[in-house]
Amino acid sequence: MGKVSAQIEVPGLTSAAEALWYDTSRWPTFIDGLAHVAKVEGDWPRAGGRVLWDAQPGGRGRVVELATAYEARRGQTVTVEDERIRGTQTIAFSPRGEGVVVTLTLDYAIKQERGVPFFVDRVFVRRPMRDSLRRTLARFARECRAEREGY
Repeated sequence: MGKVSAQIEVPGLTSAAEALWYDTSRWPTFIDGLAHVAKVEGDWPRAGGRVLWDAQPGGRGRVVELATAYEARRGQTVTVEDERIRGTQTIAFSPRGEGVVVTLTLDYAIKQERGVPFFVDRVFVRRPMRDSLRRTLARFARECRAEREGY
């Protein structure tokens, strides 16, 4: 099992950052590799809500996110599964000064784990996953700034 995490500070209120993060219609603007959201089921982002989305060609394929925990103004935990991995993803919001620290963490297991040496996970899996989380949060921060400036 691997673990990757990324963090960024965004301007504004926690409630505004949270509203943007959970708005699945906005995901294509910031979720790395997402082509389109196929389906939203249940009371997303609350526990039991589910989102199915498709990655860009050559990417993760169909991704399923099932909310297992949600606390307003604090964050959410989802189980996540695609063609290659399954795991748990957590988004956390922490107010700081005039902004919000957003932390995105993914604990994952490679489905075909047998024969995947530690080195291969570290270099060819973990690093790209961490980079993907960082790209997602960088785009998310741009969207937060644009929202705040009224664009």
